[in-house]
Amino acid sequence: MRELVFDCPEQLAEPLSDALLEAGVLSVSVEDADFGTDAEQPLFGEPGLEPETQAWSRNRVVALLPDGEDPAQLLADACAACGLADAPSWQLREVPDADWVRLTQSQFEPIEVDQRIWIVPTWHEVPDRPGTVSIRLDPGLAFGTGSHPTTHLCLAWLAGNLEAGGSVLDYGCGSGILAIAARKLGAGETVGIDIDPQAVQSAQANAAANSVEMETGLPDMRQGWRADVVVANILSNPLKVLAPMLCDRVLPGGDLVLSGVLERQAEEVAAAYAPWITMRVWRALDGWVCLHGQRPA
Repeated sequence: MRELVFDCPEQLAEPLSDALLEAGVLSVSVEDADFGTDAEQPLFGEPGLEPETQAWSRNRVVALLPDGEDPAQLLADACAACGLADAPSWQLREVPDADWVRLTQSQFEPIEVDQRIWIVPTWHEVPDRPGTVSIRLDPGLAFGTGSHPTTHLCLAWLAGNLEAGGSVLDYGCGSGILAIAARKLGAGETVGIDIDPQAVQSAQANAAANSVEMETGLPDMRQGWRADVVVANILSNPLKVLAPMLCDRVLPGGDLVLSGVLERQAEEVAAAYAPWITMRVWRALDGWVCLHGQRPA
């Protein structure tokens, strides 16, 4: 396979990428053309928000070409669609043959969490560690592969504090990893809720793959149902908006566990919950925190 490579200014990176995809290329990536030099620019935004700048000052566009396609014609068609009279200078780059499935899988090794939980992709053997819980989970469309610090924090709280037989609500369940872990750690009735239908399907499929029973659905499911433990690993802004509802979902004397919160956001998130539950930082990891509080009995 071959790649078409060219440089363009910030204002053309997105239009040309979209036009190339319309023209028939297989995929497009945009990189900082000054990567590795003194002119390299950071490009990021607040978690969960769009960055203010969508591209770098100088961008390198890399388009993967279908076999047999003329790169000059594809680029000319894309430039015409963007109203450009002249195409930028370009080059072809050969893409070596590889076992892409094996290469992708090699990036995901079993993950140990808090000495009690292992997250294991299906192409790996389950570690033989007595007294530990293993969760079979492959990377997918829904958030929650077990690699993010916020997931680690929530899993660690569950591993150290969940009481056997207690009910659990995982709000914003994503892949279902927290709900599945709760069930494997001895939880009773467990429910996973997400606003994304794909996440709901993913969570249910992952539950079946791990031989655990849990109910999953969209936010209109189980309205008014309360649990001994409510865990929400989302982001600070939606957590603040959801504060009244999430607090109401906790049974009297029950626990509320929140993550997806940066250390500098912890105080403002706790303030949003203060009218109902006093939230405090339970643990921090790599700049993220897990907040915990108990609803008054």
